[in-house]
Amino acid sequence: MASELTRVAVLGSTGSIGQQALDVVRALPDRFRLVALAAGGNVGALRDQALEFRPEAVWARPGRDADALRSELPAASWQPLEAMAARADVDVVLVATSGLAGMAPTLAALTAGKAVAIANKEVLVVGGRAVRAALEGGRARGAELRPVDSEHSAIWQCLWGEEPRAVARLTLTASGGAFRDRDREALERVTPEEALRHPTWRMGPKVTVDSATLFNKGLEAIEARWLFDIPLDRIDVLQHRESVVHSMVTFVDGSVKAQLGEPDMRLPIQVALGYPARLPAQPAPAMDLAARGTLTFAPVDRARFPALAVALEAGARDDTSAAAVSGADESAVAHFLAGRCRFTDIPRLLERALEAHRPAAEPALEELLAAERWGRRFVDEAVMAGTAGVA
Repeated sequence: MASELTRVAVLGSTGSIGQQALDVVRALPDRFRLVALAAGGNVGALRDQALEFRPEAVWARPGRDADALRSELPAASWQPLEAMAARADVDVVLVATSGLAGMAPTLAALTAGKAVAIANKEVLVVGGRAVRAALEGGRARGAELRPVDSEHSAIWQCLWGEEPRAVARLTLTASGGAFRDRDREALERVTPEEALRHPTWRMGPKVTVDSATLFNKGLEAIEARWLFDIPLDRIDVLQHRESVVHSMVTFVDGSVKAQLGEPDMRLPIQVALGYPARLPAQPAPAMDLAARGTLTFAPVDRARFPALAVALEAGARDDTSAAAVSGADESAVAHFLAGRCRFTDIPRLLERALEAHRPAAEPALEELLAAERWGRRFVDEAVMAGTAGVA
């Protein structure tokens, strides 16, 4: 029935999460209607998606290719991301953009009373305070924040039906990334190609490198703080090589809930788009624990992954430090992928950025965005000056 359709906007539709979200929509045509699509520079892929799904609204980063696509799709309105996210005919906005491109549409969607399926770390790490305020302000109109990252989706699912006061701790699991078995000396020589070979997940280059440094787990802890309104000192990180237990919650009576599943992002995407229903399509292979055999857990070797400690320290300061370090990491990873600095320079640059940053307490959104830009510039200048590896 048309009245049962959930109308979806996908922002970042040509990236890894966006493409897998479209797989979910394809599998459930009687449940989801794709209303709006937006992408950055991959206009060719966006064109194919638009011709397949015939959305009401489309957007691409301005340029010659975008102009050509706009002329080819005269029936679709061409809207900026904020307008697209607040459309009256959209029920759920999937924010799968990279970097801070998702900030304005996330705030616009929440303010308009939409459900936001958030798959963008930077929006919460940099603007978590503003996102929470927009969420609270939009609740009366139906605003919701639904996590898409597998770890946060797992925690969210474990919390369904539970009282907030019953939660003692959250535990995020970490695969350990591409270099979990390398000794520290060998990390000095790793290449971008090696860093992009994640052992279990298929992700974009930025988040794959962040997984290799484990900086992403620090970001995820900060995200969890804003998503679930729980202090950072009650959020743990545990290494779990198999990526089957996606995260867990410990309750005040000592009980522990965990969410398990094969490492496939289509499942948490479907959970976020279809909430509160459990939909009949099975987007990932069924979990077979007997075939899996032993599952392993271990504490994180923080000496091997110093970027994790930097992220957690920045988040604990509860000011603009996390925004500054997030921006620093954006630039550091870009320089590593371009061959301008070593893999082990990434945490060194983050440490230097955190030390040099002059934070603002209780920051407004503009101060957070300015801190993120400062972090990028700090690292750019260090790399261009040839001092990336200087402690």
